[in-house]
Amino acid sequence: MAKGPAKRDLLVIFSDYIAHHKGVPVLLGVGLVLVGLVLTFFPALSSGNGIVGLVIRNHFLLYVGTIVGLVGILLGDAL
Repeated sequence: MAKGPAKRDLLVIFSDYIAHHKGVPVLLGVGLVLVGLVLTFFPALSSGNGIVGLVIRNHFLLYVGTIVGLVGILLGDAL
């Protein structure tokens, strides 16, 4: 298992990165939403029974992209 200070160092590195690059999580969220939008235009992918079909049919990328973008806005304002 990871020790406490190692987890804290990882959190410090992450927060420093977000503080200096505030727009990255928002752009990542927008990118996920756009990829989800483009994938919905391919009916052969969404009709499959695999994980890709499940992700496209349930609009998983739309929801994850929205959450990442909103959390990125909140973190960017807080840091």
